[in-house]
Amino acid sequence: MRCPYCGSPRSRVVDTRSVGAAIRRRRQCRECAQRFTTYERVAKMNLLVVKRDGRREEFDRQKLFDGILNACAKRPVSSEAIEDTVARIEMQLYALGQAEVSYRVVGETVMDELRNLDEVAYVRFASVYRHFTDLEDMKHEVDGLLAGRTS
Repeated sequence: MRCPYCGSPRSRVVDTRSVGAAIRRRRQCRECAQRFTTYERVAKMNLLVVKRDGRREEFDRQKLFDGILNACAKRPVSSEAIEDTVARIEMQLYALGQAEVSYRVVGETVMDELRNLDEVAYVRFASVYRHFTDLEDMKHEVDGLLAGRTS
């Protein structure tokens, strides 16, 4: 790590602390004795979502959060629970280790998480994601949800 004061590449770590998703290191230059702070974060790879029409779009955490927030509208689901759900989904997608992920993988992952979070939110999301064309499609989805509840 180069000293921002004198440019020397020689420094030593004086203190290390975890700060959220980063590591804060307090350093001291061995040449000029000035102290400075660095932050280390894990660099996430750019994750692309392959859409239905073949377009590739960069994964957008805020878009995912907004979609789940809409599905949970007027439901007894806290914003912390939604944030935790989004974090789990994001972690699962990055854990795949792929640069590109199909919209189907994203949608199914969201549906799996919503099924555990709130059943009404799950049905709301499913109605948009699966493009229900009539009440029979929705009934079939709700019947599947109810059947999973008893097993």
